[in-house]
Amino acid sequence: MSRLEKLRESWMHQAHLADAADPLKWLRAHFHIPEKDGRPVVYFTGNSLGLQPRKAAQYIAEELEAWRTLAVDGHFQGKRPWYHYHTFFSEHLASLLGCQPQECVAMGSLTANLHLLLVSFYRPQGQKFKILCEQNPFPSDLYAFWSQARFHGYDPQEAVVELPHNDMAEEEIAQYIESLGDELAVVVFGGVHYLSGRFFRPGPLVQAAHRVGAFFGLDLAHAIGNIPLTLHDDEVDFACWCSYKYLNSGPGAVGGLYVHEKYGGLRDIPRFEGWWGTRSDTRFLMERSFDPAPGAQAWQLSNAPVFNMAAHLAALELFSQVGIEALRHKSIQLTGFLEQGLDQLNEALPHRSFSLLTPRDPALRGCQLSIIFEDEETGQRVFKTLLSEGVVVDWRQPRVMRMAPVPSYNTFEDVARCLCSLADALVL
Repeated sequence: MSRLEKLRESWMHQAHLADAADPLKWLRAHFHIPEKDGRPVVYFTGNSLGLQPRKAAQYIAEELEAWRTLAVDGHFQGKRPWYHYHTFFSEHLASLLGCQPQECVAMGSLTANLHLLLVSFYRPQGQKFKILCEQNPFPSDLYAFWSQARFHGYDPQEAVVELPHNDMAEEEIAQYIESLGDELAVVVFGGVHYLSGRFFRPGPLVQAAHRVGAFFGLDLAHAIGNIPLTLHDDEVDFACWCSYKYLNSGPGAVGGLYVHEKYGGLRDIPRFEGWWGTRSDTRFLMERSFDPAPGAQAWQLSNAPVFNMAAHLAALELFSQVGIEALRHKSIQLTGFLEQGLDQLNEALPHRSFSLLTPRDPALRGCQLSIIFEDEETGQRVFKTLLSEGVVVDWRQPRVMRMAPVPSYNTFEDVARCLCSLADALVL
């Protein structure tokens, strides 16, 4: 038996033992798993689009039925009255974000919410005009930063500053923040970097930003539902996210935003305002003055997109049923198993074909592991081979393949199947 054959046998054996002992194995049955050639795929792209909760169709159907039978009265009658729909999410989201329910709200979309928050928290004046972000942020964030700088009359090339590199230690990042001093207006990091999977723990970075009089915010698109967060205690000023990745709420699903309680009650904070951001008990008085709703709800512009949010609610209820800490525990085990297998595979190959781009410290990553290939041709061939075998991963330039075993619906056998397919592809 060859070394690779022994590895395949070992991976499958370890996987079967781990799956048998997994206390969350029941959760997979609550999701629809796509199939290829009659077999469930290995779905490792929850970092792009999470799988559909089985209950999502039921919740959407219930709202369609309310619309059919109640029409406009569905705003105040029925199982989940639409007028208060956004309030059904606050407790669920707060448990994932580590904040108070009034500090968060389900609304809008990721980049639209980022712009709304920058209206409030990017207040450049004179030489205090710089925006600091991680190196190579997701393009949508970068476009938002550049356009905000231009809107305020600054040159984006001068105003938007990226970290020198993303593998800086937290102490180094804090020192870099302080080195920008009085020129720094706001820091906005992706909570988990979309390409490398690195988790930027906010605590010391928030403190450094506040020491130089800058606000600190987070894009949590790749962090919420992936890693336990403590936004309130860390004193993060603001954050936004989408819900179609780890929150499993459907393509283009509703986003959300968080604002620390110290800003929630302010009437004079710069803010783009809309009718739904007013107090619910006075909204229909149609007053000409804006009377802000408490907390993050004041940043709302419009009423809830109910059909879309019905799926979001079905997904969040599963998170509350299980708890983010239990999911995180399994996530560390899954990525640890994958990391170990990747190392074993590299050692067994005649020539190293790839290296791990994601930090090896579990505290500095979520459930995504990214590998970078030595050459693009090999990487593309491996990627296409995995897809042909029902192992759904994704490809990002330059030469990066991302794999995200999600603890809600992925198994240890999924990891073993991925490793076996990867081994097959590399020895072709």
